[in-house]
Amino acid sequence: MENQIVDGVEAANFSALNCIDLSNPDIHQTVSLVKQACLDCGFFYIVNHGISQEFIEEVFAQSKRMFSLPLSEKMKLLRNEKNRGYIPVFDEHLDPDNQVHGDYKEGYDIGVEVAEDDPDAEKPFYGPNIWPQEDQLPGWRETMEKFYQQALEVARSLARIIALALGLERDFFDKPEMLGEPIATLRILHYEGQSDPSNGIYGAGAHSDFGLITLLATDDVLGLQICNDKDAKPQKWEYVAPMKGAFIVNLGDMLERWSNCIFKSTLHRVVANGQERYSMTFFTEPSHDCLVECLPTCKSDKNPPKFPPILCRTYLSQQNKVIQSDLSIYKKHET
Repeated sequence: MENQIVDGVEAANFSALNCIDLSNPDIHQTVSLVKQACLDCGFFYIVNHGISQEFIEEVFAQSKRMFSLPLSEKMKLLRNEKNRGYIPVFDEHLDPDNQVHGDYKEGYDIGVEVAEDDPDAEKPFYGPNIWPQEDQLPGWRETMEKFYQQALEVARSLARIIALALGLERDFFDKPEMLGEPIATLRILHYEGQSDPSNGIYGAGAHSDFGLITLLATDDVLGLQICNDKDAKPQKWEYVAPMKGAFIVNLGDMLERWSNCIFKSTLHRVVANGQERYSMTFFTEPSHDCLVECLPTCKSDKNPPKFPPILCRTYLSQQNKVIQSDLSIYKKHET
């Protein structure tokens, strides 16, 4: 029997991921499936998550409207030091050792909305968002804010299942210092062009996410690949097939640190095939002052903590410095 071909890719080159139904009344079965996925590769699908497909398609439509603006208009919304706003093509270098230039993608970041005169705005990942004018993109802000809040609730629900999978109390991640006051970022993305891994050209270079969990919604264009064994020579990359109505979930570095590497934060990348591709990622991280340290259920005399404790804000700041272009390069181009 021949392998199925999807967009020119054999089915044998696809990763077989667990699909978790969040509406399943059997919580023990759900926890078991999530735990197995977290142990295996740190990637899985979730369905019946509470956000309608109709609304997700509306968010995608609004995303396309943003990226269809002239570059000169998008650059007026350029990201700031708080990681809000427009991200130009090549701005990020997710795998600088293997990329000839930055990621062949553009994006837009929306974070926790904190007024400029609020004391919390002094924190590195809090502050006011950058929004396009209402007459320029009518309804855009309203749609993105609504999706942001709905995605945050999905992430919190999923974090409760993950807590149970780690042998913790269900509400472990609900504490104010964790997801009670999170650093959560919605990023909409637009890929185009043709990737060429042999020559270091990628839609998004190989990386793992920094935080707790990431929710990903994609259109039906292939692009996402994962590598289960980052130390393999050569590395083996498999596609993750888009699934309508589902979020693709992956675990971040902080959860790997919390779990003492029991749960995996898996290497992934985007290889563009010349088609336009749109996606939306929701990065879920704990509060600025959360101390990420090995969980009591994940250590023993034979398995001591592999990482020292670190504050969430410190870890995120360190990682962002590595991948982002210096904003001053854009000021130079203006003069």
